[in-house]
Amino acid sequence: MGVPSNHEPQTDHEPQSDPDPMKRRGILLRVAYDGAAYSGIAIQINGHTIAHELQRSIAAMAPDASNIRSASRTDAGVHAEDQAVAFDTSSQIGARGWLLGLTGHLPRDIAITSVAFVAEGYDPSKHAIEKTYRYLILQGTVRDPFLRQRSWRVFERLNHRLMAAEADLLLGEHDFRAFRGAADGRDNTVRNILRASVTQGPTPSRVLTIEVSGNRFLYNMVRIIVGTLIDVGRGKKAVGAVSRAIQSGERNDLGMTAPADGLYLHRLVLDDNGEGAWPRPEKELAKPVTPLAE
Repeated sequence: MGVPSNHEPQTDHEPQSDPDPMKRRGILLRVAYDGAAYSGIAIQINGHTIAHELQRSIAAMAPDASNIRSASRTDAGVHAEDQAVAFDTSSQIGARGWLLGLTGHLPRDIAITSVAFVAEGYDPSKHAIEKTYRYLILQGTVRDPFLRQRSWRVFERLNHRLMAAEADLLLGEHDFRAFRGAADGRDNTVRNILRASVTQGPTPSRVLTIEVSGNRFLYNMVRIIVGTLIDVGRGKKAVGAVSRAIQSGERNDLGMTAPADGLYLHRLVLDDNGEGAWPRPEKELAKPVTPLAE
């Protein structure tokens, strides 16, 4: 069902279209964060999480707000450049008000990059049609303090050509049951990998970037892919490991699980059919246009 053509996105300078101040609506946030200090995004009893900080900050502005719903579950130490989070509230705060208010409440390693209004109950995990993960590898024995807890330092010389060829074997729709952590008990393990690349740099030149895009991912799937590519690149796994694991379904045919430090949720694509959302979630109603004072 498409978005009605007579509905235009709201801004802080437009009157609210809904006359009922008690009617709840959804708020969709795009969020970036450095995950080094957190035990992942999901709320945990004994862990400091991204969700805890987001919900604390949202509640400070709207005490009636629901718990957040995220598009992708990132684990401890994993970063995000483009996470999507939604919640419901009857608050009539405008989009820019949410952006500026949450920026003031959140710690500096979590940032709101855009705000949109969506339907109550909107769940971004059900509207995510493509995710791109990026992984950074720092090559060599010399440390880089600026990439500490933001990359995986690999000491051995890597064969980039073999790694790129191995990444090509991921492309297409396959049963990736071998590419998941032990905690993933899902029955459906078929996933479609749309793109996979291994590139040098651009800066610093010692950084190797691996990117993988797909419709969905299994638990630890990207980290297992990266670990396998690295093990092929340094000669610890024979070329063709990816194809062998797809055929066998055996985790032992693959390489190690890469550390969390170098993993980023780089880009998230939400569908644009407007079902359950008003206006469409990709209509970004508020963006930071000038640097905010610290």
